[in-house]
Amino acid sequence: MIGTLLRFIVWLVLAFLGLSLLAVVLFRFVPVPVTATMLMDPIGITKDWEPLDRIDRTMVRAVIAGEDAKFCSHDGFDREAIEQAFRRNMAGGRIRGGSTISQQTAKNVFLWQGGSYFRKGLEAWFTLLIEQIWGKRRIMEVYLNVAETGIGTYGVAAGAERYFHHSAARLSTSEAARMAAALPLPKERAVVTPSGFTRRYGNAIRARIGVVARDGLDRCVYE
Repeated sequence: MIGTLLRFIVWLVLAFLGLSLLAVVLFRFVPVPVTATMLMDPIGITKDWEPLDRIDRTMVRAVIAGEDAKFCSHDGFDREAIEQAFRRNMAGGRIRGGSTISQQTAKNVFLWQGGSYFRKGLEAWFTLLIEQIWGKRRIMEVYLNVAETGIGTYGVAAGAERYFHHSAARLSTSEAARMAAALPLPKERAVVTPSGFTRRYGNAIRARIGVVARDGLDRCVYE
């Protein structure tokens, strides 16, 4: 009985590893058609896949400025942010989000929303895979196409059309910064007429876009 159970567990693990590797290889070349988050959206979804060369570079710089300044230098994980989150957790404080763009992409494409340790473990596995198999440019391309940019709206192309009535190929610095500022809480933060924290955060991102450009913090996406 125990031997049968162990064989089943081994088979299950091997099957998961094989299927996850196959899925990552597939989406290295094929646009992601739908995600678990999209499927669970109660009001329906609007999305529009655009290749990276048809998305304004300013948008890439905005999400790096707002979400992950170390995107081009880390291997998928920001260990300093992880350590800070661990210390806050041990102290009983509220943990701030410290996920990298790579981790967010892995979660958005292959998993579901939530903060359980089990899901976090799966997220780490998929993050390792996409960093090795996709590379930074593909990770950024997928992220910008599957990230929720508003209520029922997914991807910066759909977001640009919804908020600014033009394509993502010609976003101004202000437009890109405002969309990036809303990304962590797209259902709660206004893009067109932001106020309070969202407005201030958008202004901060707009200022940092110049730093990303000056210091080449987006270089890995365009090499």
